Amino acid sequence: MKLHDSAIEAESVALAPRTAWRGTLLAGMGVLAFSGTFPATVFALRGFDPYLVGVGRAVLAGAVAAACLLVAGAPLLPPRHQLRSYLVTSLTVVFGFPVASGLALDGGASAAHSAVVIGLLPAATAVFAVLRAGERPRPMFWLACALGAASITVFTLTQGGGRFSAADLLLVFALLSAAVGYTEGARLARTTPGWQVVSYALVVALPVSVPVTVVLAATTGPAPTAESLAGFAYAGLISMFLGFVPWYAGLAMGGIARAGQTQLAQPLLTLLWSWLLLGERFGSATVLAALAVLGCVAATQRARAGQLSGGAAKVPR
Repeated sequence: MKLHDSAIEAESVALAPRTAWRGTLLAGMGVLAFSGTFPATVFALRGFDPYLVGVGRAVLAGAVAAACLLVAGAPLLPPRHQLRSYLVTSLTVVFGFPVASGLALDGGASAAHSAVVIGLLPAATAVFAVLRAGERPRPMFWLACALGAASITVFTLTQGGGRFSAADLLLVFALLSAAVGYTEGARLARTTPGWQVVSYALVVALPVSVPVTVVLAATTGPAPTAESLAGFAYAGLISMFLGFVPWYAGLAMGGIARAGQTQLAQPLLTLLWSWLLLGERFGSATVLAALAVLGCVAATQRARAGQLSGGAAKVPR
């Protein structure tokens, strides 16, 4: 198995720069979709319990995923030898991140403050890419990654008042869950289309998500409104399903550590949607943070591109 993974990783290292940039673009599309998750969750929480929002949106996404698999004529369940990886993806991305982040937002963390999670996520994803998927970025890549994460962290902590609370612990848990799930899902996407990866992860979760959602809907007293339903629909259809289609495909095509750095821009996008939709305000520091993020993203891609071209001759046959 390790030999197989090493061969796959060596193949990915030999990708042409054009293919790597295409993967980065796809990952960026996923980031754009994910950037609206926190504002959408805030809207959903205005009519639903945080646990119901976190688990229930997986049912909505899972129903769509099952329908897509049936229409495409694909099996409803993944291959047995990959089931463990899909279970890990489900536990972390389908349950871990949505529930923990929803509880943090319900516990008083603003969408801007919660963007700390997204700012640190590219660094965490790159670390898990090294541990789990065998990627080995150059030192310059890590430096640019650290600078980008530090810039976003300082910015978002400043926006959030610089305070740490119980909600921050939930955000850290959500961060680690997403990093593990992104890495595991991207490994699966090397041999399986991205839409099938997220579909299988959602379908595998249905035996748990459906009964839990039914119980929560019957016991938590939901009070749906137009805005809460819209937020719930976005979190379920866009954040849990459609956004993952280009995201996993992009990570697999461009490299988990490299393409994952596009998520450095996600906190700024989240702040933009929070301003437009929730009325949250931020100052001129946003412009400086945006420039810092763009510079760091460019540096990480340049460093990773050098590794891709440099490793082409080492692909085993």
